[in-house]
Amino acid sequence: MRNNFAAFTLMFLAALTTLVYVHVKWPLAAGQANDELQSAITKPASARDCHTLCNADSIKINHLELDIKVDFLKKIISGSASWSLANENKKKELILDTYDLSIDSVFVDGGKTKVTLDSPVKYLGSALHIPIAATTQQVKIYYNTGSNAHALQWLSAEQTHDKTDPFLFTQSESIYARSWIPSPDGPGIRFTYNARVSVPKALLALMSAENPQNKNDSGIYHFQMEQPIPAYLMALAVGKIKFKSVDARTGIYAEPGMLAKASWELNSLGAMVKAAEGLYGPYRWGRYDVIVLPPSFPIGGMENPRLTFCTPTIIAGDRSLVSLIAHELAHSWSGNLVTNATWNDFWLNEGFTNYFERRITEKMMGKDYADMLWYLGYQILQDQVKLLGDTSQDTRLKVALEGRDPDDGFTDIPYEKGSLFLRMLEDNVGREKMDAFLTKYFAEHAFQTMTTEKFLEYLYQNLLDKDDTMIKKMQIHHWVYEAGIPSNCPNIIPVRFRAVDSEAGKFPVEAVAAKKWSTHEWLYYLHRFADAPAKAQMQQLDALYHLSKTGNSEIADVWFLMAIKAGYKPALAPMEAFLSQVGRRKFLEPLYTEMMKTPEGSKEAKRIYSRYSKNYHPLARESIEKILGLRK
Repeated sequence: MRNNFAAFTLMFLAALTTLVYVHVKWPLAAGQANDELQSAITKPASARDCHTLCNADSIKINHLELDIKVDFLKKIISGSASWSLANENKKKELILDTYDLSIDSVFVDGGKTKVTLDSPVKYLGSALHIPIAATTQQVKIYYNTGSNAHALQWLSAEQTHDKTDPFLFTQSESIYARSWIPSPDGPGIRFTYNARVSVPKALLALMSAENPQNKNDSGIYHFQMEQPIPAYLMALAVGKIKFKSVDARTGIYAEPGMLAKASWELNSLGAMVKAAEGLYGPYRWGRYDVIVLPPSFPIGGMENPRLTFCTPTIIAGDRSLVSLIAHELAHSWSGNLVTNATWNDFWLNEGFTNYFERRITEKMMGKDYADMLWYLGYQILQDQVKLLGDTSQDTRLKVALEGRDPDDGFTDIPYEKGSLFLRMLEDNVGREKMDAFLTKYFAEHAFQTMTTEKFLEYLYQNLLDKDDTMIKKMQIHHWVYEAGIPSNCPNIIPVRFRAVDSEAGKFPVEAVAAKKWSTHEWLYYLHRFADAPAKAQMQQLDALYHLSKTGNSEIADVWFLMAIKAGYKPALAPMEAFLSQVGRRKFLEPLYTEMMKTPEGSKEAKRIYSRYSKNYHPLARESIEKILGLRK
């Protein structure tokens, strides 16, 4: 999943983040010569997942047969989820995760049985207890979703790009799959699935599986996912959707009115897959397609296997924001192929993916381009640590989230500190050795889960050659288990940003120079004025470059933040139009936060939200309502 792109928006998020800090001391292992790493790898590598109520740790849950109907009129999904299992430990009940589901009936090996649904647990939902026998092989649950299904967004026709038909999409990460499927909803629990999905005949259904490329006449679609995946990678999209191929194994889905723009923007998709394979081995999922969703999609992208879900905000018209797709593609190795066992180990997912994304980008765009991403990542890390506090335990790679919403761990720390940790390893051992290590790591742990401790042991054995001197030099224990930024954190200075620095003394910057800039260079330049923008400067920049009308969402967001601070009124109407059309939390939250800093802005923020809130995803509405003081 990709939430963040540029370092410069993070400074505006201070008012948004309310986290509960849990301080955990990791004791050093007595008698070990290498106390830095041995203290990590000799601790019990427990993979107990505190965010699932399911007992899949003692019952093998192998396969899901899903048979559902999508009802746009009632805004519910109804049907059955049939789980195949092996009860080798002779447990007396199967426990599954649910959230706001209505359970109609349950059958165990064909016979109807009585079940118990617990009272809801904060964040986690309700445990569904199903009596089983030692010989039980199948449990089938008939159910329908509730009105508080966090994974689902139901869009009216007016809320879509084309405004012709309704649309539904899911977002199951982190623990939202349980709100549309009674399931073993933990990242360390893998299963295969088949699905039968019934939708209105005018619409097409797609899943994180083998997909159709054209609408049929029946409205009934069948899906198969042969590779085992965790529940957070279950995904469904239903709408007026068309497909266009890029090459033999890649293609783009989108609403008809968006398809031409999206396919042009993402025409390098096939080359991107080949570049990734050239780095870390074969793509293991068959096809790699992308669906560009309606504007209300709340995040940048979601790495659903075989079908990345992405925001239309990357369609800038100049192919400048497609590194987000490189990130989601990289998840096909780090995250989807080798998965963090629990959300405490989330950095194993996003840190590896951020590193891999930048390697793909370097291969396709050149080192000078990728260096800008590394620099921005370091700035993001610095800002996030400043925001959380440099002693906050949430600035560690291995975090402690028990009793908390797992989304509390979805900060920039696992992304940026995690990727810079891998970059530090590369700088010390050399790129050739690092690449061989990662290729071996992905191959040997394919379709498996990984804990932080298990990875450190693998690292110790296979990359660091048990070299105690090197291990101490790398400060590995500090990186993983201590707060803040280690002193050996890489900080790459991009050549292209130095060129911007040479122009920045001129104001406004010369049009000839600015015309060649990428999104990253523009953001770097605007950041110079972002803290205390002046109306006169903004007027000059807007007159030259028409920034209030930019189609680039990254630049627009920073520009509109500057406009709020400066009271630059010509940009406020375009900002409202932007807020009416974009549902990505990364852009919404900073703008609403900045408006709330003055009485006049607060009034305007509440007016805009009341008018356009229906266009936002439930998760986005929850975040914004906290900013506006409408909920705790």
